Amino acid sequence: MDTKTTARDWSATLFLPQTSFPMRAGLPQLEPKLLERWARLGLFHRLRAAAKGRPKFILHDGPPYANANIHMGTALNKILKDVVTRSQQMLGFDSNYVPGWDCHGLPIEWKIEEQYRAKGQDKDTVPVNEFRQQCRDFAQHWIGVQMAEFKRLGVEGDWGHYYSTMDYKAEAIIASELMKFAMNGALFRGSKPVMWSVVEKTALAEAEVEYQDYTSDTVWVKFPLVGRDPNKNGNIIPLGGRLQNTSVLIWTTTPWTLPGNRAISFSPKIDYVQMEVISAPEGNWAKTGDRFVVAAKLLEQVKKAARIDQWKNVGGDLVSGFDGLVCAHPLRGRGPGYAFDVPLLAGDHVTDEDGTGFVHTAPGHGREDFDIWMEYAPKLRQRGIDTDIPFTVDADGRFTKEAPGFEGKRVIDDKGNKGDANDAVIKALAEAGALIARGRLKHQYPHSWRSKKPVIFRNTPQWFIAMDKPLLPLSPAARGGEGQPKTASLASSPHPSSLPAGGES
Repeated sequence: MDTKTTARDWSATLFLPQTSFPMRAGLPQLEPKLLERWARLGLFHRLRAAAKGRPKFILHDGPPYANANIHMGTALNKILKDVVTRSQQMLGFDSNYVPGWDCHGLPIEWKIEEQYRAKGQDKDTVPVNEFRQQCRDFAQHWIGVQMAEFKRLGVEGDWGHYYSTMDYKAEAIIASELMKFAMNGALFRGSKPVMWSVVEKTALAEAEVEYQDYTSDTVWVKFPLVGRDPNKNGNIIPLGGRLQNTSVLIWTTTPWTLPGNRAISFSPKIDYVQMEVISAPEGNWAKTGDRFVVAAKLLEQVKKAARIDQWKNVGGDLVSGFDGLVCAHPLRGRGPGYAFDVPLLAGDHVTDEDGTGFVHTAPGHGREDFDIWMEYAPKLRQRGIDTDIPFTVDADGRFTKEAPGFEGKRVIDDKGNKGDANDAVIKALAEAGALIARGRLKHQYPHSWRSKKPVIFRNTPQWFIAMDKPLLPLSPAARGGEGQPKTASLASSPHPSSLPAGGES
């Protein structure tokens, strides 16, 4: 049997309608012609005229950022919005898409700074108004580019009346609305720790941070127990009995935050024991006779890190006795500035997974530290404890005068490299006899997604809007009408480093 088959055009066997349209639509040539025709017809205005009087469906665009060409995600976003507004028009609405652009913030500034760096220029030498104008011109350029790209996608909208955040009228309205809060006493000056890029000189949101491997210095530090405040009234009784000459141990991967320490957090759910060193190597930081309080689960980790040969349990079940206890700062006696008491605070964020079962708490250098400090602040003030949060590190990553003994030392330099702050603090701890161990840990640490450099947590002054205060109607005088205009008095928080019960904006 002949297995060879004769070649056959199988398309002739399909019963399809006859058409003069080509098999390929030639879209690269056809689409520009369609867009040109829509523009010539004034399609957008015809749609508005045809839908006049109908119920309105208006989509104000969640604005893209005006700093580069669009990408696939932006294209998908705009096409889906175009589908929504066109379908609503077909369903009988007067459906209008209003395009807009976000023109404020770091991404645009960073692009201008990149141009400076390429030319070997320093941004800080450029007059601020000149820099702002360059940012404005840059954003305006990309608004034009992106608008053309959106039109090329076939998106139909009110392109002649787009909005932008840098429009002077929009900025004036924002300022006007902010002043309403000011005149109602809801606007106040406070502070809060934020993730800060020393390289970019700006605060970063969580979305602007990526986590990369980073090697941190680690230290185990003792905070000597000095007394108890049984009645929570500021009258501290010196310790006696088994807690005498005993220290609470903390472990941290950020030794540079210790000048900002104001408390120690513990967990009522953790079993703690009191250990006494029986023997240790000659010249060791942890010495024979030292007494430490540590989480029972972490005894072996601490013993190994501190190179302790032998120690014994001299007290267990200590959690019930922590309430009201206060420690001395490990740098107490090393010059002025560290003579305050360090209270022990119960916190849900404390675990016995690593470290010592205690958390060194610096409210200016971490969100959880800040939260627990603010939770206890009213009670601490009743005990006579200063609850203001210090500004220990400035925008350049340098210690300020509020970190006595370390002013000028840098946590991170303007290139994103590790500075000399850690070494200076560790050296001071060793000299004070407060250091019992040190090491290094490779772990995931936050970096800026733009500069790819590590960031730090630092306390920064900020404006806040109290959301628990009613926004009352302003009087004619406060609005500047009927009588003398009134100058807004910006309400200050009674404790500038604190927030009230309301949230922040």
